[in-house]
Amino acid sequence: MPHRSPASGGASGDARAGHPDAFGPSGHEPAPPFGTPFGSEAGGGTADAVGTLPVELPDPVATLETELSLWAVVFAGGIGSRFWPLSTPERPKQLLALVGDRPLIAETVNRLAPTVPPARVLVLTSADIADALRAAVPEVPDANFLVEPRPMGTAAALAWGAQEIATRVGRKATFVAMHADLAVGYPDELRRVIKRAALIASTDGALVAIGAQPTRPETGFGYLLPPAPTDPVLDAAIDTTADATGDAGAAAAREAPRRVARFVEKPGAILAEELIAQGALWNTGIFVWQAGTVLDALEERTPELQPGLAALAAGKLDRFSGLIQAVSIERGLLERSEDIVALPGEFGWDDVGTWASLRRVRELDDTGNGVWGPAHLVDASSCVVHADGGTTVVVYGLSGMLVVARPGLTFVTSLDRAAELNPLLNALPDELANRSRRESL
Repeated sequence: MPHRSPASGGASGDARAGHPDAFGPSGHEPAPPFGTPFGSEAGGGTADAVGTLPVELPDPVATLETELSLWAVVFAGGIGSRFWPLSTPERPKQLLALVGDRPLIAETVNRLAPTVPPARVLVLTSADIADALRAAVPEVPDANFLVEPRPMGTAAALAWGAQEIATRVGRKATFVAMHADLAVGYPDELRRVIKRAALIASTDGALVAIGAQPTRPETGFGYLLPPAPTDPVLDAAIDTTADATGDAGAAAAREAPRRVARFVEKPGAILAEELIAQGALWNTGIFVWQAGTVLDALEERTPELQPGLAALAAGKLDRFSGLIQAVSIERGLLERSEDIVALPGEFGWDDVGTWASLRRVRELDDTGNGVWGPAHLVDASSCVVHADGGTTVVVYGLSGMLVVARPGLTFVTSLDRAAELNPLLNALPDELANRSRRESL
């Protein structure tokens, strides 16, 4: 019968209404839960949002004195041409069910709940896919979709998201920023780590980057290099595991937050090996910080954005967009900052960046094949098969291959060659490669 193998980790169908997800360090009385939406308390008022519709809100200072209500900013722009031919301008990567049975954007919003309910999730995206994203996550309010006037880069998207939260809630509001194309094997653990990071960010005023233990010298990721293991962790009031002993103490040491000595974005293979030997963590692209803290950091360290930040604070998005230069969070902020805190997390993280990555995040059969859709594999191993639109795929006697089938087009290559598709797309006719509208990788 056809082989349909959904992914194990990214399909985070474990968010439950009313799940007790209280925030607070172990050994202390927990604060009220993150899950209480703004607007449910008395004393509401109206705050002007930056570039979006006004939102009915309570007094921000009073709210922050009684609970820490975590927000989220999800980056969901671009087409994702590394997943050609499945990703198209009309159906970008964020709308594809690459890991589980739901689109990546829906997986992301779902795994944040109930720690961050959809009412407190902001989605940064582009105009050409905004309507499709709204349809994919109808639980996120329309006013929470921040639609870029042009591609501005992730640092500018971060600034806009932070300013929006600061305007709605206050500069001390804490939020998690993440991309929509991440795979997570253990959503409960992710939420626990996010809450630890929120405690650090709200107490210490730090820029917290959540890290993952490297398993290979990956050249496409960023690396967080902490100080030597003998260097002190953060203050004991922040490090909630400081008093653990024995096996618990060893686990606590692995989870201890530490200041980052250096951030390196996409090193070569040799440097990546050296960084891993020195104890570096992968940058998961999941960050937790206060809105005011990150806005101040961008003002101080990201000259590409400095000319436009005043306009952004005044709600003049078009002027902000016209004054800035595009730069990534990694290049524009992390590489230039000296007060980044790395918080390790073990929640089955991976980046859904290429077809080859799906072998790491999908459930595999007995011979290592990651399959989605109707397919028959005979004497085949270590393949990725994605059969979309009812098309049935048969693979016989092959290893390490990629087969993508959708109505009207079938694509076959090796997983090694699938990591870099630009030469192929540049050689194809414009209409086949979506060249007129796709973004560069």
